[in-house]
Amino acid sequence: MIVITSSQNPKLKLVRALLGRAKERREAGAFVAEGVRLVEEAASSNWGFRFVLFSHGLGERGKELIETLTANQIDVEEVSGDLLQNVSETETPQGILAVLPLAKLPIPDLTNFILIPDQIRDPGNLGTLLRTAAATGVQAVLLPPETADAFAPKVVRAGMGAHFRLPIHSMTWEEIEQMCKSANLSVYLADMGGKSCWETDLRQPLALIVGGEAEGASEQARKVANQQISIPMMGKMESLNAGVAGSVLMFEVVRQRYGY
Repeated sequence: MIVITSSQNPKLKLVRALLGRAKERREAGAFVAEGVRLVEEAASSNWGFRFVLFSHGLGERGKELIETLTANQIDVEEVSGDLLQNVSETETPQGILAVLPLAKLPIPDLTNFILIPDQIRDPGNLGTLLRTAAATGVQAVLLPPETADAFAPKVVRAGMGAHFRLPIHSMTWEEIEQMCKSANLSVYLADMGGKSCWETDLRQPLALIVGGEAEGASEQARKVANQQISIPMMGKMESLNAGVAGSVLMFEVVRQRYGY
């Protein structure tokens, strides 16, 4: 097996670029997944691999993963010393990362549950929303302009494998509106002034818009929405962050539809 010993190795240079700006990821058509669990998730989902890099000191679970990837003819290379740690985005690198193609899973022909994160700029919140969407059976996530890049490193980590299960598509508001109309979806906007989600029938086919942390939903989102819904709060807090609010509402859809 080849061992990379130079920080100027083309693969390390590509990793650094992909961990940086969204433009680099779009141009290369690739993104980075760091850590044993994310690489395992990519492999178990049959996601394509460009290559995998690992460093000495990888744990037993990581070593078994490397053996599996190698047996499956995936390009795997070891990186010497602390070169891999130096490019890592995580505080405690696990010694493995994968460069994966920037693919889009297809949106199902028949949809009844779509998430639209509007102006969500915090990577942790967006990753939380994606993770919850995957857990609640959301069939597609539509990203309007001004929302963070779903394949940025922090979003991928917070998503915990959701990227390999969810169709995630960037769209204009015109495209989003057209899709919601063609699928005959009611569009609900999460808003503090809206009707209580406990008193709203969420069993019908719907799209849920969750607005950004600072400014809330955009004007375009408000124009597309048919109705506003809110989360009743017994305490004295005025609001929840976008990740928590969206998660509560998505699980309320599940509760109403499946009687949990």
